[in-house]
Amino acid sequence: MAERDRLGAPRIGECARIVAEEGGLTPSVHLVLGSGLGGLADRVEGAVHVHFSRLPGFPRTSVEGHEGCFLVGRIAGVPVLAQSGRFHFYEGVGADVVAAPVRVGRALGVETLVLTNAVGGIRRDLVPGSVMLVDDHIGLGFRAPLAGPVADGEERFPDMSRPYDRELMGMAESAALEAGVALTRGTYGWVGGPHFETSAEVRALRAAGADVVGMSTVPEVIVARAGGQRVMAFSVVTNAAAGLGDGAIDHEEVMAHGAGAGEGLGRLLEGLIPGLVGSGSPAP
Repeated sequence: MAERDRLGAPRIGECARIVAEEGGLTPSVHLVLGSGLGGLADRVEGAVHVHFSRLPGFPRTSVEGHEGCFLVGRIAGVPVLAQSGRFHFYEGVGADVVAAPVRVGRALGVETLVLTNAVGGIRRDLVPGSVMLVDDHIGLGFRAPLAGPVADGEERFPDMSRPYDRELMGMAESAALEAGVALTRGTYGWVGGPHFETSAEVRALRAAGADVVGMSTVPEVIVARAGGQRVMAFSVVTNAAAGLGDGAIDHEEVMAHGAGAGEGLGRLLEGLIPGLVGSGSPAP
């Protein structure tokens, strides 16, 4: 029997209860750590690890660099739910699993979701080590994270004209200046993976308006917006997209560059997160 069949669907309420009881804090911000960015977890003070294996319906993560747990603690004094590892459709899981961590965070009362990810740079100035603030996305993963019955507290047809919160983006740019971190805005192109893109696909993504390409984030954004949460996302460029760099692309390169850029992003987040508490209501 496959692990997915054995576990059944994630039980969001029960998962949230376990995280709350074991973590002992009510988080204000949900921070998702992408590939190679697990080092940011070291910035969570007094972290209590709640592994996904403890949560009913959560399978194991299968991607190197994704620990597969929630960390409940504080960053710059603010209670946070940090997530080391995420689920992707390419792992063979369904929409309910991909969406589950976001829904657990919402069940804990979190109103603001901050996502990080590792990407290939398409725009010429986005070289490995660059950090991009996502201001829009193009969904080419061709999977629907809201498929199935409407989850509690979510809209069937959420508006996605402005998925990334403009006020929070301005705050991020101010925090980047204070932290001495170069930050630019751009559009994230989501593809299904797990294979890296062909050179022709990268040319098509560039023509469509994508500045970077990655295999995550967009499903989480859609689920968060369906539930009325505020969202922001940071992309760390770990490699040049296919046809734009020298040689082949591999996951080890992604991990190495992600770890290197994580230090600057960590400083930025430590300056940003205190301002996210009570910064306003979710955007319409």
